[in-house]
Amino acid sequence: MNRRGFLRGCAALAAGGLVLSNEGMRVRVGSGQPNVIVFLTDDQGYGDLGCYGHPIIKTPNIDRFATEGMKFTDCHSACPVCSPSRSSILTGRTPYRNGVYTWIPTSSEIYLRTSEITIARLLKEEGYSTCHVGKWHLNSKFNSPEQPQPDDHGYDWWFATQNNASPSHKNPDNFVRNGEEVGLLEGFSAPLVAGEAIDWLENHRDKDKPFFISVWTHEPHKPIESDPDFMDIYSELIDPDLRQHHGNISQIDFAFGMLCDALDKNGLVEDTVVFYASDNGPEGNGTTGRTRGSTGGLRGRKRSLYEGGHRVPGIIRWPGRIGPGSICDQPAIGSDIFTTICEITGTPVPGDRTIDGASLVPAFSGEPIDRKVPMYWRYHKANDGMNIAMRLGDWKILTPTDFSRFELYNLKNDITESNDRALAEPERLDAMKATLIALNAQIEAEGPDWWK
Repeated sequence: MNRRGFLRGCAALAAGGLVLSNEGMRVRVGSGQPNVIVFLTDDQGYGDLGCYGHPIIKTPNIDRFATEGMKFTDCHSACPVCSPSRSSILTGRTPYRNGVYTWIPTSSEIYLRTSEITIARLLKEEGYSTCHVGKWHLNSKFNSPEQPQPDDHGYDWWFATQNNASPSHKNPDNFVRNGEEVGLLEGFSAPLVAGEAIDWLENHRDKDKPFFISVWTHEPHKPIESDPDFMDIYSELIDPDLRQHHGNISQIDFAFGMLCDALDKNGLVEDTVVFYASDNGPEGNGTTGRTRGSTGGLRGRKRSLYEGGHRVPGIIRWPGRIGPGSICDQPAIGSDIFTTICEITGTPVPGDRTIDGASLVPAFSGEPIDRKVPMYWRYHKANDGMNIAMRLGDWKILTPTDFSRFELYNLKNDITESNDRALAEPERLDAMKATLIALNAQIEAEGPDWWK
């Protein structure tokens, strides 16, 4: 998608003139192993897309994508901060199991160990060409032999930064391509990252193989800097910081549209499964500065184990296997992406370790997801004192790490977590406490104890 077309689309959407339709869309089951793309944004809130109800933000490409696939209303990251969520997507394992239990600052001992089996490594062994572009944030000693890099985890080609784009999303100078520093780039991060993925797709991959690409944008993580063209979409807003944030989301949407258009141009849409999600809830207080992400009215934000900290957008398109415009209300979590990719590509799930993720494939045809391990979250620096949480069906339990108190919510009836049912449901509370304490002990025993 060119920029002029994107801006025209946003203007039409604002005027009510853009119609999203599936008419004429070809649907068939592809032959052989499908290609796979995982598109992950950074600090994007549950309510930050038009298709998730934002009244102002313009995201025509992602909104159209949602009409072509399945939108999850109850999708979650595996942690309310970034590095752990990413580790869980790649390994299918909850972060305290795989060792990446918190976000990774520079010069930290924490990194994703090569003893962990990533989906990129598995697919490469199955004959896939593999590529990672964008933020990495799964080691502290980036582009150094002292810790594993993306190629040590199964990627043939990588174009990445350790954490944030520097000095901001505008003209970043800290990207590394396949071990070589790239230097100053002109442009904005998300389109640059998408452009690299497209270049690899068209010019560098082995076209006799299926492909796997992870596209991890820096937007809308601070320091936010948006292309003026995308800010101009929101010229009616008085606050320049709000224009920066909303423009940043439209910048992501433009980059996503670039990638989708490249799939279409190269005849790859029908044989490619595309996942869209965010790594955690929105940064900041939502009312000042450029970190204006929306939780969609949920309690908590980034670093919180209440829903606003980890409930995120989640959309999957797989032509011929997922009905266009489908909605799934079943709970899903980041670790499920690993297990789902294994099933759709016919790749055996590792049998020598606990895999926390469940396959989402049954949900594609309206069947129940078969979840063997409860959905579990832990963050030792949660900003509200509740450090561990677990989900069983509609029910969610939260507690500090010392298990000194508990809160219990029925998310089906109380998505904003405003009515603690711990006192009203003593038997359910006791049963969930026992399950949570046992699960937590098992997870602590299995992973490295860097967190101590």
